[in-house]
Amino acid sequence: MKGNSELKQAEEIFDVVDENGEPTGEKVTRSKAHEEGIRHRTSHVWIFRMNNGKIEVLLQKRCADKDSFPGCYDISSAGHIPSGSGYVASALRELKEELGIEATMGELTDCGLKRHSFEKEFHGKVFRDNQVSRVFMLWRDLEPEEFVVQKEEISEVRWFGFSKCYDAVRENAIPNCIDLSELDMLKRKLDEFTRRER
Repeated sequence: MKGNSELKQAEEIFDVVDENGEPTGEKVTRSKAHEEGIRHRTSHVWIFRMNNGKIEVLLQKRCADKDSFPGCYDISSAGHIPSGSGYVASALRELKEELGIEATMGELTDCGLKRHSFEKEFHGKVFRDNQVSRVFMLWRDLEPEEFVVQKEEISEVRWFGFSKCYDAVRENAIPNCIDLSELDMLKRKLDEFTRRER
């Protein structure tokens, strides 16, 4: 069994960042960042495909024992950025770890930065999140069973029509932890995509 010092060494370390997502030079453990609401970075990758002429988005369902939003539908692939790493490298790593997807920087469409903070109780403990996220889009036409899902993190992946997903999040019709403003960012990029395809 690992001692406390070994467990602390193994804990993820994040860069503390300013409101523009730039590292300040300070570092913080994952647990402290979420206990105290210290600002850190994440990468978000939303996976899309065209199916029968309609745009679909892939959502992952978080495992029941996640430290925040257990059992909720979430971004296709997302993760914290370890100290010293960057948005793109972390996005590509998370895609591989969570869904088994090999992607390149050139396949990611940058949709911009998003700032987000909240405080909520999960499993009897207060969880504070204060993050700056870079939001990306990726196109991949795979069936759910073709994704190599990270079982410790994700219970399932499922395609939703983007319009239906947007309405379900707005109306809270499915258990989710998706920020509607982020779907608005994606909608603007998708509108650009459909204009180009015409």
